[in-house]
Amino acid sequence: MIELLQITNDPALARRCDALPGMRLFVDLEVNGKAERQAGRNTFISTHRLDDVGRIKSQLKHSRLMVRVNPLHAGTSGELDAVLAQGADWVMLPMFHSPDELQTFSRLVAGRAPIVALLETAGALQSLDDWVGTQGLCEVFVGLNDLHLSLGCRFMFEPLAQGVLDRVAARVQAQGLRFGFGGIARLDDGLLPGRDVLAEHLRLGSGAVILSRTFHCADLALLEAQVGSLRDAEHKLVKRSPAVIEVDRQRVAAKIGDITQAMGTHT
Repeated sequence: MIELLQITNDPALARRCDALPGMRLFVDLEVNGKAERQAGRNTFISTHRLDDVGRIKSQLKHSRLMVRVNPLHAGTSGELDAVLAQGADWVMLPMFHSPDELQTFSRLVAGRAPIVALLETAGALQSLDDWVGTQGLCEVFVGLNDLHLSLGCRFMFEPLAQGVLDRVAARVQAQGLRFGFGGIARLDDGLLPGRDVLAEHLRLGSGAVILSRTFHCADLALLEAQVGSLRDAEHKLVKRSPAVIEVDRQRVAAKIGDITQAMGTHT
């Protein structure tokens, strides 16, 4: 079962998600430099605060709580101390470019929680072999919003069609670590529909994906139904034969190519 990551600082939503199987709650404290990097794009800029960590953690009985902190900076040590004191189960480092940055982060965490490396820069991608063995690392999550920009791509899922994620998944899994990537829309929503994204997660052996804003709604019962539909599709897709998986891979890659080409004609 793929773990579904819900970004929230809403205690009521956290409680409902905690009651569903295979959920991970996600408090997002990253603000440094993010608005500038993603200016003009329809992306999520968090308004979460440090005390949201404890507020959400207090609602959870089953799910893990992951906290994305800011990229490595002078205040990282104090930020980690505060996050871990409030009960974060996993900590995520975004926007690192070199092995030294992740290894410094590992030393600051000092074994107090597992680390998730958010691979979202060309530098991190190119140096993967040099940091994938970092002490304390439990998961490599590919952040496609920033990675596709760093690689000069037009469409968020273009690196998927290029085979970039195949190579990352193989290397990460050979290291014995968890692998995940990107966000997923509802099954029939999105430029690349959620059903196609889910199929690629299963093909690559992904263990985690972020629920996109298409899942956000005031009616929490509706959210549960949407997650249920995603789980039903997952159950069916996992039964595909290798031949069908390959046909689906080629179809999705072609669809990404068409979307990318269409985006190019409007630039």
